[in-house]
Amino acid sequence: MKGWFQRFMAGRYGFDQFGGFLCILSLILIVIGAWVSPVLYWLGLAAIVYSYFRILSRNTRKRYSENLKYLSYQNRVTTWFGKQQVRFKQRKDYHYYRCPQCGQQLRVPRGRGKISITCPKCGRQFIKKS
Repeated sequence: MKGWFQRFMAGRYGFDQFGGFLCILSLILIVIGAWVSPVLYWLGLAAIVYSYFRILSRNTRKRYSENLKYLSYQNRVTTWFGKQQVRFKQRKDYHYYRCPQCGQQLRVPRGRGKISITCPKCGRQFIKKS
């Protein structure tokens, strides 16, 4: 049986991070959809069908590019949450402001009163209360 499965999967794309995400998402949608809405249930079923389609696909270049696109989105999301976590940990010591001209995010220490902040990117000065 193991040899048959290995021969069957030869040349097929297989399981990757995007496939794992689709499987978990489909499981969540099916469970929630069973109680809340049949639309979510059917979306979960569609996601699991697409996941199996990707696993059994022989077009490896297309599946590889889909996985790379998913990984780039995942990296953006995890980076954003990482930044938010750092800001949350530093909330007692620092204030975060945006430069009104270029939009650069600036970190200044708290408790200094009214201070003049100079943007290192564009050089604009503005006054804020820290």
